[in-house]
Amino acid sequence: MIKVIISISLLGILCANFVQLSKPTVSKPILIEPAKVFALYCSSCHGEKIEAFVDRSWKHGIEKEQIVASISNGYSDLGMPAWKGVVDEKDINLLADEITKYIGKVNEYKVSNKPTSNVFKSEDITVSLDTIATGFESPWGFAQLPDGNFLITDRVGVLYLVDSKRNKTIIKNSPNVLSEGQGGLLDIELHPKYSENGWIYISYSKFKEENNEKLTTTAIMRGKIKNNELTDVQQIFEASPYTKTKHHYGSRIKFDNKGFLYFTVGERGMEKVFPQSTENDNGKVHRLNDDGTIPKDNPFVGKDKSKESIYSYGHRNPQGLALNPTTGDIWENEHGPRGGDEINLIKKGANYGWPVISYGINYDGKPITDISKKDGMEQPESYFTPSIAPSGMTFVNSDNYPAWKNSILVGSLRFNYLDRSIMKGNKIIGHEKLLVNIGRMRNIEMGTDGFLYVGTENPGMVFRLMPVK
Repeated sequence: MIKVIISISLLGILCANFVQLSKPTVSKPILIEPAKVFALYCSSCHGEKIEAFVDRSWKHGIEKEQIVASISNGYSDLGMPAWKGVVDEKDINLLADEITKYIGKVNEYKVSNKPTSNVFKSEDITVSLDTIATGFESPWGFAQLPDGNFLITDRVGVLYLVDSKRNKTIIKNSPNVLSEGQGGLLDIELHPKYSENGWIYISYSKFKEENNEKLTTTAIMRGKIKNNELTDVQQIFEASPYTKTKHHYGSRIKFDNKGFLYFTVGERGMEKVFPQSTENDNGKVHRLNDDGTIPKDNPFVGKDKSKESIYSYGHRNPQGLALNPTTGDIWENEHGPRGGDEINLIKKGANYGWPVISYGINYDGKPITDISKKDGMEQPESYFTPSIAPSGMTFVNSDNYPAWKNSILVGSLRFNYLDRSIMKGNKIIGHEKLLVNIGRMRNIEMGTDGFLYVGTENPGMVFRLMPVK
């Protein structure tokens, strides 16, 4: 297997015995196709996707000559065998070309220039940013009220009402949260009949203390706002089990056209324990009635020890959830590890494969799995390598953005832009980068007024996207 030494995190992956066993003693035929060379010699250590493999800091240089030298000569003290004389020289050169090509693809996302204007041109539409609110650490979730005002959660644990004059008012009695790691006050969603019943739904990181240690989980509550205070508060869901970890809460919320409440719970960083079992709540998309009861037609109702709120499973860390208003389908995005972020069409009772199948590799460069497809496990509608760290998502259903209509918009936390997934029917056929470098894109929502709203971190702001004619 070819192992180009690239970062401190990769040191020592191969033990001496493995190096001796893995290095063939007979020259191989010329393969010509770099993908086949990588699959034959490299994939068991570096994962099956070159795109994911190259996404890291390189220890011995990124120029072709340096990569050829690493492959040919190896670094035996670091577990990298020399492949000169084993792999044909032409194949080494072709593989180096392929690796440098993908390094370039990663680098194209890393735009250092900050915007010099609040006007952004896309392929078909020009928009300007209209500032709605500022002064947040992380505007994680927001929902527009029928009167045009906004409810905005700041992950630190504060719920705000923002009025048409940009005034921010703190809503009292919001949930007590653990604002550590990736936890805090997270998503917010209005009941489809909010004008009639006033219900709002909030996801958050709930915690408890046991043996002088904080344990956390994802919880969902609903309540009403009266006199700038949450009242009639009801917890309608609490994921189990609690964990010591403080990340991968999931937590996006969305109602479908039939009034069912969908929400996500991450696998809490414990991929070997939770996602493939339906006897726990983690690594799942759940579905409830609006009052927190279980729909009778949920796929795991009455099945042994399965959690009856589960709608789909085998997820990693779902950070986006959106309703396709045309078809009524629920779509989801989730973080892969290093590469392999996914956009999925959520199907009843389906297994989305994590960690059995993945298009990514682990943060330390080791493969998580050697397969990306398996019978009985769903394939993503689209995936990202390198990882963009997707966040909130929405479908564009407004005539204010005619060229974007029916597209999926997904925020990128890592590369500070908005991804537009171009749709043809119910399939993703391409991507376009929008609003490059305005900040870590935490959320994107379609407002009740027909305009798009985006929330960023660093700085923590919420903008309205105004079409420029």
